[in-house]
Amino acid sequence: MSVLAQIEQWPVDNAVSVVVNGDGSIVAEHGDTKRIYPLASVTKLLSTYAFLIALEEEAITLEDAAGPDGSTVHHLLAHTAGYDFDSTTIRYAVGTKRGYSNTGFEVLAKHLEKETGMSFSEYAQEAVFAPLGMSNTEIAGSCAKDGRSSASDLALFAAELLNPTLVAVETMQDATRVHFENLAGILPGYGRQNPNDWGLGFEIRSTKNPHWTGQSHPASTFGHFGQSGTFLWVAPEHRLACVTLTDKPFGPWAVEAWAPFNESVLAEFS
Repeated sequence: MSVLAQIEQWPVDNAVSVVVNGDGSIVAEHGDTKRIYPLASVTKLLSTYAFLIALEEEAITLEDAAGPDGSTVHHLLAHTAGYDFDSTTIRYAVGTKRGYSNTGFEVLAKHLEKETGMSFSEYAQEAVFAPLGMSNTEIAGSCAKDGRSSASDLALFAAELLNPTLVAVETMQDATRVHFENLAGILPGYGRQNPNDWGLGFEIRSTKNPHWTGQSHPASTFGHFGQSGTFLWVAPEHRLACVTLTDKPFGPWAVEAWAPFNESVLAEFS
């Protein structure tokens, strides 16, 4: 059985996985790569890229005030603005904890809409999806959780993350380093992490344990998983990325299955 065929053993009705290498080529795939899945929080990766483009275009800046008093675009992107997970309740003082938040991303999208005069979905379409040829991708609703896409489209996106063309390499390098270091926080599904490292919109593996990527994944591995049973990771040191989509919500089955699967993908293709 091929490494990717492991997804057939998962307790899901539909699943697909694609591995992309450093030159942007698909080196392995299993499942229907054209099927469209709800992405849940993997949407944040797509939205992050739109925000990075907006930063380069100077439509917004990291220093712009946005969110609670004292919060900036920088805090919102790095989940340190203090918002609750899915409400405008303020849980923490700005910059003191890693409070992973859908609300923070939604507030950031509203800020971008105000500064550009465009809806966030339109901006993402024009800035990210159209240039990359992602014809089966959209964000219809929350920029934090309402994206829909196919594995073939996300393979194009993963290739872009490995070899940036829409943003400068330096921008990508900065976005995938730790911002606001040494902050503890909850990684949904995996409990309290100290530190709970994050970049600008990208979750960084760092020293997190337990984690949805494999134990052998370098600390520099970045990406995101979604509650709809989806994930995308990039291991820059290995010049490798993996997109995996399912139609079963995240739960104990995923905690059990994903880390060993990702471990075997890294071992097979790096």
